[in-house]
Parts: sequence; structure tokens; C-alpha cells
Amino acid sequence: MSNFLGSHAINMDAKGRLAIPTKVREELAQLCGGRIVLTANADEERCLFLYPEPQWEELRPQIEALPNMNKAVRRLQRLILGNAAPMEMDANGRILVPPTLRNHANLEKRVMLIGLGKKLELWSEERWFAMLDESPGDDEIPPEMEKLSL
Repeated sequence: MSNFLGSHAINMDAKGRLAIPTKVREELAQLCGGRIVLTANADEERCLFLYPEPQWEELRPQIEALPNMNKAVRRLQRLILGNAAPMEMDANGRILVPPTLRNHANLEKRVMLIGLGKKLELWSEERWFAMLDESPGDDEIPPEMEKLSL
């Protein structure tokens, strides 16, 4: 069971390569032999999802099974499945982010890798800190969150 937590500032080189931080790299190596899937976030936030291969293989059939006669479902399938990039970390723990995904998330030199339990997110550093500074707005709090005590 993966337990990705925390945020990591990383530099990405001009070719789109970035080194996964050691702690995360070790967990990915143990969990999935370094085999991951990188894909676009279908939400309004322009970031990327990084799934260990086993997590992706659980999620993918669920997305494929959605009724694609719905426009929102087709959009989600196109963004998540259509941008999915299976890859493996190299011997130095690096991955190469494809240009289409770099463009989607506006990734440049400074990026943030964010642990969310079973998956990770990859953000432009600038967008990550801007998102943290945003107010929650008028979003309705789901009932599950109302029961949460932090």
C-alpha cells in the first residue's frame, strides 16, 4: 500500500527530465519496480497525476467503463486516458515528461511533486503556490468533509 505524502520542489531540465526524490523513488521501486503512468488532471487545475502502475491498473477500467454518451465523460476519458504515458524510472530515478503533458500543466524548470496517499501530483511551482493562496470560494463542503475533525 502506497503512502505518498509531502511536497517536493524539483528542477526539470530543458528536455523535460526530472529526478524523483529519493524517498518517493524508493517507495515506487518497491511498489511497482519504478513503473508509473503520468497523465493529465481532468479538473480545472492544470497539473499532472502520477500513478504507480498497480494503482493505474485499478483506475483505468473504471474510467473506460463510464458511459461515453455523456460529454463530460468523453472529456474526462480523452484527458486522462488519451494523455496517459506509461513509463519507467531510469537507473538514476529520473522520468521524462512528454511535451504534451508539460504543455498541459505549464511545466517549466521549477516543479512541485505532491504526495496524495496512493498517487502523486506534478505541478508548476508557480501554479502550486498560487493555488495555495486562493480562497476556497463558494464551493459547497461535501457531507464527508463536515464530519472530519482536523
